[in-house]
Amino acid sequence: MDQEGAAEDSSFDYCPWDFARAASSAQRAAQAERQRVLTATGARLGPRCFVSAAAAVFADVLSLGADSYIAGYAYVTGEVRAGRDCSVNPYATVRGRVTLGDGVRIGAHTSLLGFNHGFAPEEPVHRQPLTSKGIVVGDDVWIGSHVVVLDGVTIGDHCVVGAGAVVTKDLAPWTIAAGNPARPLRDRRGPTGANGRGRSDEAGGVRTRTPGAEQGDALAEFAERARTQAAAVLARCWDDDTGRYADRPGAAPTVRAHCDAVEIADLLLGAPPEQMTAVEHAERLRVLQDRASGLVPELAPGGLPGMPAAPAEDGWIEDGAAEYHVLSVGSALELLGSRFAHPVHAVDRMTASQLVARLDALPWGTRAWTAGAWVDCWATGAYRNRELKREASGGSGAIEALFGWLGTRVDPWTGMWGTASAPSEGRLQLVNGYYRLTRGSFAQFGLPVPWPDRVVDTVLAHARDPRWFAEGRQNACNVLDVAHPLWLAGRQTRHREDEVRAWAGEQLASALRKWHDLAGFGFGPAGEGGSGPGREPGLQGTEMWLAIVWLLADLVGTADRLGYRPRGVHRPEPGGSPAFSRPGQHPS
Repeated sequence: MDQEGAAEDSSFDYCPWDFARAASSAQRAAQAERQRVLTATGARLGPRCFVSAAAAVFADVLSLGADSYIAGYAYVTGEVRAGRDCSVNPYATVRGRVTLGDGVRIGAHTSLLGFNHGFAPEEPVHRQPLTSKGIVVGDDVWIGSHVVVLDGVTIGDHCVVGAGAVVTKDLAPWTIAAGNPARPLRDRRGPTGANGRGRSDEAGGVRTRTPGAEQGDALAEFAERARTQAAAVLARCWDDDTGRYADRPGAAPTVRAHCDAVEIADLLLGAPPEQMTAVEHAERLRVLQDRASGLVPELAPGGLPGMPAAPAEDGWIEDGAAEYHVLSVGSALELLGSRFAHPVHAVDRMTASQLVARLDALPWGTRAWTAGAWVDCWATGAYRNRELKREASGGSGAIEALFGWLGTRVDPWTGMWGTASAPSEGRLQLVNGYYRLTRGSFAQFGLPVPWPDRVVDTVLAHARDPRWFAEGRQNACNVLDVAHPLWLAGRQTRHREDEVRAWAGEQLASALRKWHDLAGFGFGPAGEGGSGPGREPGLQGTEMWLAIVWLLADLVGTADRLGYRPRGVHRPEPGGSPAFSRPGQHPS
């Protein structure tokens, strides 16, 4: 290699973030070979990762999410799992059992040491056994240069650790810490926090809502158990005959099962399910989209692509499965680094007047869940169309019409849309419909919900109904549809916060007991008060309960102990792909 080529190669060892933009075809081929060698020994590397040839990577377990990199002269050994957009900068050391969330930055010359030596006096140090409690780093964390993080430490979401710090104890979410030993300096959000929940104590540290170390330890143990069993859970539901996923052994393959498998693998393993590569998974899903409508119909018998139903007068296709697939397939493709092949034309072609007419006709008084689910699908289709850099609804102002309609139809006494239906159901339809509606609209577009205090009142009243929430009667849909609205409204208000935390803690303890070894979670009761696939463990129940556990844990202040954060259909916050923050604004 000539001097110019050698210099160009070595620049990526120090500036790996430039590789995706500036690498030559030869350099990309060399990187692909580097990754092939690593994956041949069991590593899992997401799309657009970079691992410098100058890095010493000898990990027993290595998992990197999409867009993550390991720079030159880094030293990586042990069991290292990282989410998306993580960086291990030059000369950093990551050893032992280390789990990183999404968006973690590890500065140059920093050491994360997820193991320890014994030093009992009766034996020389070099003969002492090694122990490992592990290090867990949450999402959106910046660890500066020359930092040392010791075994057993958990660093919560959104923390910043100053250069040269030695972290010996856990750091609560949003903490800015520095020093040797590291001490909390302040809350990154300011004196009261962005959502009003963080509070400074007398020593200048940050006091957060933690129910106790015991529940946090239980969460960490559950997460590790789920991660070690994730591959078996997915393999159990893979159908060799059709080359498709089924929700559970013996069930028919479905589109949703494939999407659930992708989400579970991304959540727990930071990589696609091992049955196919990321590109193969994405293509298997992309080809299912109907070119004319942009919807994805359910599979035909034998796992073959399905055929869409005939459209209604306004161009919409009345197909519940295809409607939900706008959510599930779109999210799965995003996790795989891909996207829909075509716009969702059933949304794109609907005018503002047609949209308002359909909204007026939805069954708000009798089946609020059905109405909310339709809004979820339409809004998500509009969101995905903008992801494809198209003006939603053909420039007709339909998105503006949607939020205008919702803003004028919300009930200020309940914070909900629609009304409770039959007494036998209580507020079930009302609250569950609220989750679906706000998930696809306000939450996904990053907009505040109206009347958040009233939302909390209505949802807590529903959450006390023993028909749906007594031990043994919970199903994933009903618990999710309470946890997410409480989380979403809680971003705007501290109204009845202690009651929210108490309910979440009770449901969290119950949820952790529902895991079935090597099989995952069951959806929930199929008898009285139940719906969905029932109690048998499967992919739908596993995907949903993993998201529910995170939401409940975050409501009680312990989500950082899980080492994961939902990023698919049931993610708590706005989507990350379309670059706009309000209706009417184009992606940049």
